[in-house]
This record gives sequence, structure tokens and C-alpha cells, in this order.
Amino acid sequence: NHIDSATLRYTDSGGVWEREFGNSQQRWLRAVAQDLRDWGFNTIGWTQEVVIITEGYHRHSRPFTFEEYQWAGMPYCHLLPFTEAHQWQVEVRMPDLKSPDFEEWCDYVARDQCARFRDDPKLIGYFYCDCPQWVHTSPGTAWRGPLVDPGLLESEAGRRELSAIAERYYRVTHDAIRRYDPNHLILGDRYEANAPLPEEVVRAAMPYVDVLSFQCFGSVPNVRTKMRRWAGFADRPVLLADGGGFVRAPGDEGWPPKADRTHDVEHYRQVMDALWAIPQCVGYHLCGAYLRNNARRYGFRDRTNAPIRQTIEGICAVNAEMHRRMAP
Repeated sequence: NHIDSATLRYTDSGGVWEREFGNSQQRWLRAVAQDLRDWGFNTIGWTQEVVIITEGYHRHSRPFTFEEYQWAGMPYCHLLPFTEAHQWQVEVRMPDLKSPDFEEWCDYVARDQCARFRDDPKLIGYFYCDCPQWVHTSPGTAWRGPLVDPGLLESEAGRRELSAIAERYYRVTHDAIRRYDPNHLILGDRYEANAPLPEEVVRAAMPYVDVLSFQCFGSVPNVRTKMRRWAGFADRPVLLADGGGFVRAPGDEGWPPKADRTHDVEHYRQVMDALWAIPQCVGYHLCGAYLRNNARRYGFRDRTNAPIRQTIEGICAVNAEMHRRMAP
């Protein structure tokens, strides 16, 4: 996950963007894809990268265009911006999912994007919102509230109303995609597994999505427990769409990071083993990033494009083992 070339254009990146890639996004993406294949990855997940984390801004880079996916030439997943209900989105108010204009917006998104992607055999499927705040909020998003009133969970009538709202959301988004693209999987919302997630929401999604997708960080037992729970909820394919573990400097326990971090390769190996034991699990998208920028502060290459060899060597070894297991 998380692939953004702007890191190579920091003023102290030593001119690497012009020198190595000639100001060409196409040349760079071909190099990125070669790296990912060499490191044992087989899919580009969600491409947008966190680029600023402050009290007033928490933003990601723009999504890849259709042309950029073609330049990379790898299997990929694409996020459709039906809502901006992400738990990290501190600036945008919640949409009214029951309004006619929400339906009109969804049709535009699908018409703009899915109509172009519909015949691409490299596309695996479409994500929706990253960590939607169905009933939870965070300190930075308390001002806007969740998508629905969590008080609805306190009564049978309220739970029916919640189910109806969620059913409309998933039906409208599904139908918008299928008007323009009958060919690809619907991967749905990337639920936050460590936040409250009503079963009514997931149950409403099931007729309209092909895979249940989750972000899940934390200890290996936590990831195993959460992913097993949802895999068994309806015996539906599940995807760990964003996760990972990190080696932190002393005193750097919070988010955003205060200092550079590295991937915890042993955590990655143990999560892979845990997911391998879940028959419904179809994959693991590592919370990148390809380049280590000043916001995320971890990755596989630094701002000068130099490889972070300890991370690469460790991850390569785990991925090679997974390929051996999958071989016929």
C-alpha cells in the first residue's frame, strides 16, 4: 500500500527525481513495479499515501489514474471516493446517505472511473471508504459525528433503521458500479477492525460486496482474533487490506511518528502465518510505504531512493516462503 513519488522531490532529496527518472512518472512506476515483484509482492493495494498529519490536516496523496496503473502493469485494487467518512479525515462533514444527491454522486464516481476500468484484466476490484466511521469517532472527528447515530443500537427499532441506512448505502454503491463495470470484484469498505463495527452494517453489506476488507493493527493475537471473528461471521472471503508492525525509537509510541521507524519483519511473518491458517483469508496488504516520507516515516526506500535493506531483506524472505507454500 501507499505509493507516492512526491517524497523524491523534497528539497534535500539530492535531485534524485530528475537524475534517475527524468521527471517521468511512467519511468518511476515501472521501477516501482519491478521492485515490488523483486520483493515478492503480487498486488498493488491502496495507492494513496498519507502526506500530512497535523491537528488541522490529515490528508493523503491523490489516487492513481487509469494510465498510472497501466504503467505499473501489476494486478491492483482501486478505491472509489463514494464517501469521505474515513476515520482520519478531520476536515469534511459526513454525507447524508439517504439523500438523492448521494445517489447522484455515486453514479458520477462510477461513470468517471469504473467505465474506464471495466475491461482491465489487471484490476482485482474496488474499495470504498478507508475505515468508515459508521458509529465511532476520534478526537479529530468528534465535531462531525459518525455516519449514523450510535444510539440506534440501543433499540430494536433503531437497529432496523441502521440496517436500512446501511442497506441503501451498499445497494446504491453496488448498483452504480455495476451500471458501468460488470466485471470486477467489489471489495467494499476497508473497515477498522479495532473500532466498534455493528454487525448490522456488515450484514447489510453482504449481498452487495464480494469480500469483507479490514484494516487491523496491533499484536499478532489481536490481528488473528479480529480476522478470525469476521471470517467466521458469514464464511465470506476476508482481506487484511491494511496492517503491519513497526520498530519504534524509545519514547515514540504514538501517532504520528516522531522519528523514523522500520517495519517489524517478525510481526509480518507471524501475521502471515496467522492469516494462512484462516481458510477464508484471500490476502494481506502491507501498510507500506514504498517511500519513507516525513509524515509516515517508514518505508522500503528513503527520500533519496536508497533501499532500506534490513526491511527489504526480511520482507523478501517472508514473501518467498509464502510463494513456496502457494506453489502447486
